[in-house]
Amino acid sequence: MTPAVRQYLTVTGCYWAFTLTDGALRMLVVLYFHGLGYSPLQVASLFLLYEFFGIVTNLLGGWLATRIGLSRTLKAGLLLQVLALAMLLVDASMLSVAYVMLAQALSGIAKDLSKMSAKSSIKQLVPAEAPGRLYRWVAFLTGSKNTLKGIGFFLGAVLLAGLGFRGAIAGLAGGLLLVFLVALFLFKKEVSAVCSKTKFTEIFSTSSAVNRLSAARFFLFGARDVWFVVALPVFLQSQLQWTYTQVGTLLAAWIIGYGIVQSLAPMITGHRQGRVPDGRAVSIWGAALCVVPILLAVVLYCGVEAGHCIVIGLLIFGALFAVNSAVHSYLIVAYAREQGVSLDVGFYYMANAAGRLVGTLLSGGVYQWFGFEACLLVSTLFIVISSVIAVKLPRKSQEAYLS
Repeated sequence: MTPAVRQYLTVTGCYWAFTLTDGALRMLVVLYFHGLGYSPLQVASLFLLYEFFGIVTNLLGGWLATRIGLSRTLKAGLLLQVLALAMLLVDASMLSVAYVMLAQALSGIAKDLSKMSAKSSIKQLVPAEAPGRLYRWVAFLTGSKNTLKGIGFFLGAVLLAGLGFRGAIAGLAGGLLLVFLVALFLFKKEVSAVCSKTKFTEIFSTSSAVNRLSAARFFLFGARDVWFVVALPVFLQSQLQWTYTQVGTLLAAWIIGYGIVQSLAPMITGHRQGRVPDGRAVSIWGAALCVVPILLAVVLYCGVEAGHCIVIGLLIFGALFAVNSAVHSYLIVAYAREQGVSLDVGFYYMANAAGRLVGTLLSGGVYQWFGFEACLLVSTLFIVISSVIAVKLPRKSQEAYLS
């Protein structure tokens, strides 16, 4: 096993552990506070600072990584998540909206420090002349992460039903603290070169390809979260009378399947034929994706049995969205500059976090005021905008070196 592969596995393992707690925490917060009588908009508001500080962290985290190194920013993300979980161990009477938002803000910083560090490090571990390997490694990291996030959704629902809110939080915090301590010994050296001369103004990308892909990412992830984050679990729980475990199981299965398809995206998009995606793939897969939410909205409006329609539509949407996300994730790493990769990746995921923030807000507000079908229509509009923005992305084909 080469040193690059060992480092890749270490980065991936740490990111897996973080993602498991992140998915579980998301499900715990949504189900627990909705069960306390919070409205969909109030539940959505709990994640506002989570998403907002994700924007700030991605914008500043890339610059920070060039100053202190990617290994240190990854370990900082793990430790901050432990602290965010520990904040929720207080007595239930202290869990006000403001306090939970503050804890979620810390978790948002932790999540995007970890994501930016993990994704950026791959660029440093793969030779520039091996785009095929880069695509495979990025797809596997992203896909496996989402599979673990789905397991985290299920874990959060099960822990809430079995241990209660505080018991579940304590278990997650203890497990992640152990991973953090192990990570201190696994990283023998810094993944990336540290450049103390990087200017703060360099956090904003000057690449038209990176900027355009970032704008497309904003609308793509806004399209997912506008119906997935708050509207879907609340609709299943309040309108279809699903239990915590049923909701958690469905969302977990969706994320797990989504992650598996994401890992297989190189094969789906022609990797075995020696091809890697270019900008054209973003528009093509986006056009296919936008069909699903509009059809699901029409079917639900016509009064067809909601449970079966949502499950089928969710599975199809998940498969198509997984390929879209995998192509995006590869292209940003491919487009990023060799020196200061974390700056471009951080800027890109800043747009990703902004899309999630807008999607989360709309998920609660549109659902509360206009209903579930309206969330699906907004999702369709966002996907169309994302695909149109991507039309002018670079379309020059690249040869994939399969070494």
